[in-house]
Amino acid sequence: MKYKKYFRKTSLKQKGIGEHFLNEIASKKPKNFIEIGVFHGVTARNVCELLYSIHKDDFKYVGLDLFGESVENISEIIPNTKFNNPLKKIYFEYILRKDPYSIEAVSDLLKKFEKNTHLIKGNSNELLKKIDMSKIDYVFLDGGHAYETVKNDLYYSKAALDNNGTILCDDYNLSYAPGVKKAIDEFILDNNFKHEIIHERFAKIEKN
Repeated sequence: MKYKKYFRKTSLKQKGIGEHFLNEIASKKPKNFIEIGVFHGVTARNVCELLYSIHKDDFKYVGLDLFGESVENISEIIPNTKFNNPLKKIYFEYILRKDPYSIEAVSDLLKKFEKNTHLIKGNSNELLKKIDMSKIDYVFLDGGHAYETVKNDLYYSKAALDNNGTILCDDYNLSYAPGVKKAIDEFILDNNFKHEIIHERFAKIEKN
């Protein structure tokens, strides 16, 4: 399946990366998917299109993000939400009149799958404690890039692996956010999990 950008920003814009990402998910055919770090919702929409092609309406997608909310007490890397393309800026500011990083704008993008999707606004450091991750069989981790945040997200996502699930972490080897790699490496080592580094970008974690 081709990875579509839907006239928004996405971190999977490099040629072929989006398709590799979708192929990874397709190989597992998950029914209960959670994305930590939704941003503009492009990955969410692509994932929903893929899961619908496999399961029709028998799937669930949950997306967690700050959606512009400020982060306190954590030194966090905030994504750049400004467009370089002036047409996109005009479209969102003057036509749609919505911030593409808002939960309302992402909900619009996912409206086709509104019965299958649930977006939650807030900090994953707090939200993941309240979610039954044992019912999740695929986690895409692309939220906060601070070491403590990644460590927390992995800790609370661990239960998904007991469900024969997969945790796929983005930005594994990001030069300006070394805490991502440190947290992932420690998580894998401490739990003796099976893992694979894909395209020097994704870290796929599963149980042995």
